[in-house]
Amino acid sequence: MPYQLIPDNISRDTVEALQTLLDLAKEGEVTGIAFAVTLRKQRYITNVAGHCHSNPTFARGMVMSLSDEIAHLVHGRDPLETR
Repeated sequence: MPYQLIPDNISRDTVEALQTLLDLAKEGEVTGIAFAVTLRKQRYITNVAGHCHSNPTFARGMVMSLSDEIAHLVHGRDPLETR
């Protein structure tokens, strides 16, 4: 039986971030979440839960702050880099 290599496509920093959030949620520190998650094959999920669901105006403000941070990442790139 021939062996087949399976590529390691696990994002270690993503797992670490999610584990940290889970630990904080279990301690009662995280009270809500608004998120966007990328999946394989260019798919994604967006959703809200907890405090972010019950306070959508607050959640929108958080998401706009995140949008600003991502914009800085985009605009801070080398102008000759392909986007």
